[in-house]
Amino acid sequence: MFEKLQRLGKAFMIPIAVLPIAGIMLGVGAAFTNPLMVETYGLTGILGEGTFLFYILSTMSAIGNIVFANLPLIFAVGIASGLALQEKGAAGLSAAIAFLVMHVIIGTILGFLGHTPETATVDHFLSQGLDPVEAAKQANVYGYELGLFTVRIGVLGGIIVGLLVAFLANRYYDKKLPEALSFFSGVRFIPIISVLAISVIGVIIPFIWPYVHIGISTFSEFFGRTGPIGMFFYGTLMRLLNIFGLHHAIYPLFWYTPLGGELEVAGKVVQGGQSIFFAQLADPTVTKFSAEATKYFTGGFLPMMFGLPAAALAMYRTADSKNKKIVGGILFSAALTSFLTGITEPIEFTFLFVAPLLYGIHAILEGISYAVLYALDVSVGVTFSRGIIDFTLFGLLQGNDKTNYIWILILGIPTALIYYFIFKTLILKLNLKTPGRGEESENKLYTKKDALLKDIAIEDVITALGGRENLVDVDACITRLRVTVKDINKVADDSVWKDELKAKGLFKKGSGVQVVYGALAEILKNEINKVK
Repeated sequence: MFEKLQRLGKAFMIPIAVLPIAGIMLGVGAAFTNPLMVETYGLTGILGEGTFLFYILSTMSAIGNIVFANLPLIFAVGIASGLALQEKGAAGLSAAIAFLVMHVIIGTILGFLGHTPETATVDHFLSQGLDPVEAAKQANVYGYELGLFTVRIGVLGGIIVGLLVAFLANRYYDKKLPEALSFFSGVRFIPIISVLAISVIGVIIPFIWPYVHIGISTFSEFFGRTGPIGMFFYGTLMRLLNIFGLHHAIYPLFWYTPLGGELEVAGKVVQGGQSIFFAQLADPTVTKFSAEATKYFTGGFLPMMFGLPAAALAMYRTADSKNKKIVGGILFSAALTSFLTGITEPIEFTFLFVAPLLYGIHAILEGISYAVLYALDVSVGVTFSRGIIDFTLFGLLQGNDKTNYIWILILGIPTALIYYFIFKTLILKLNLKTPGRGEESENKLYTKKDALLKDIAIEDVITALGGRENLVDVDACITRLRVTVKDINKVADDSVWKDELKAKGLFKKGSGVQVVYGALAEILKNEINKVK
């Protein structure tokens, strides 16, 4: 399961990777074409309707909006191609075809059952005697996908298609058919079997999805009913899952599916926290973004922009005097990365393996941040992570009335102070071996040379993984080399990786191996795949 979740998390990152640039285009375009902002700052002459910049910015907004409007299809193609071990292109194309076929079949079955666009309305269900809340829930079951009337399965439908097609592609990419049908053997068989399989699922979904949809809607209300307490546990859990790289397999369900809530925006029901935010961002009539939607990510701004940089300062101040110069460069770079982009791995891995207690406290503090910002009705959106770039685009430029961003600035300094004094106190009291403390043998300092790993031979890495014959699949995410092996017992132990191969950490579970190498992970993956 650990190995499968690793691969699923990596597959999720493929479609998610396109969202930051789409979000930036939508954010900039929507912000600078918003009539209220243009009038408030007296920019009608250069940004008003009919100006050259208005056309450019409107186009940017439209480009970003079309990406978020078609996330289900993007996830279907991305997951299928990401999980396919062979013939990734054929898997992606098959997923696109299967996605369309599934929704056509769903719409056809709905027609047989008497469900049409005319009957799938709140008024229709009210006429059947349902109360307004239940009528709204029933009406929300149905909607449109790529212009097709279907059930509102959203990104979850894309995920189902992607997983199914990837499974079929891995199993049948080399399928041999009888001589008379040999033209359809191999890669050409993937779309055929995908369409046949998804057709069965398309027939089943209309019968079960209305119940599943309402069940998911009820379950997703848990975080609303539990309020800040629920968000504390959500934020803490996501940070702990980050250790294993499994958060990528969880948070998209809240960002893009009904688990993240549903809201009608511009006459269309939108599902998932981030999808709701960007739908509201594209709607100039929205005067306040929904904190119910943004609660699944806004809480990260305080620790990423203020908390972790302060923790880096605490580690620098507690380092041995002789090591401060070299440690300062490392920690400053990691802190700046967290503040600017919200990417936290460089700084978190700096103390995770040498002082896991600090990471546990960091997870709790992040959970508190989620709870507090939700309680204060803060609704700043994000693309990928929560640094100053996203804060500026989706907080400052949108205005405090829409986002309540001022609370992030107000609480930023207290958050930094809390992180700083907790980290500094525990490091000194418990003599934790954070960077720059103790002898080099006890605590490795990662210099620029170490980061580049110029003196590491690829053959040594392969040997530590049990040799070429032990490798099944070699992949990587942003910071980790992810390998599936035949025999986990042949993989070298932690000391070999850290002392000889300069890795920052090692995880082994089942047949899955993760080696933390920072930005070098992708390079190592490519080099190993060249020679294996």
